[in-house]
Amino acid sequence: MQLAGVRAAAAGDATTISRLLADAIRSSYEGILDEIPMRRLISAQCALPRIRAEIEIPGGAPGWLGWLVATDPEGAVVGVAAGGVPVPGEGEVYALAVAAGSRRRGVGTALLAAATDRMRSYGAHDQRVELPAEKDPALPFYTRMGFGSLGPTRWSRALP
Repeated sequence: MQLAGVRAAAAGDATTISRLLADAIRSSYEGILDEIPMRRLISAQCALPRIRAEIEIPGGAPGWLGWLVATDPEGAVVGVAAGGVPVPGEGEVYALAVAAGSRRRGVGTALLAAATDRMRSYGAHDQRVELPAEKDPALPFYTRMGFGSLGPTRWSRALP
C-alpha cells in the first residue's frame, strides 16, 4: 500500500475519523482494557459531534491544531491524528490511529511527522503523548520515534 499523503481533515471526514478511531481502539486494546474502560475511551475519543466541531475550529481554540488524515492513492482515509500546543513550547498528540490493514507501512510515521511540523510552527520544542494503558500496543512505535517515559502512561521527546 502506498500512502497518497496527509492533509487537514475536512468536514466530510468526521464520520470516517470516528469509525477508524473506534475500530483502532477496539482492536488495539482488546484484552488490555476491561469493557467499561474501553467503552469510556471510545466514547471520549470517538464522539462524532465533538470531532465535527473540532474539524471546524482548527486554530480556533487555544492550543488546538486540528485533525489530520492520511489517505491511500484511491483517497480512502487510512489513518488519523490530532494534536495541539496546549502549553507554550509543549506539543501534545491527542490521537493517532491507523486502520488495521495499513499498519506498519509508514502511515503512523507520516501522521506524526505532519502533526510535529504543525506543532513546531506554533513554537513547540517538546512533544508529549498520554497512552491509555501501561502496556500500550503503540508503545514500541512511540519509543522508536524517540519518546521516553515520564511515568507509566506519559511519554515525551524533544523535537529536533
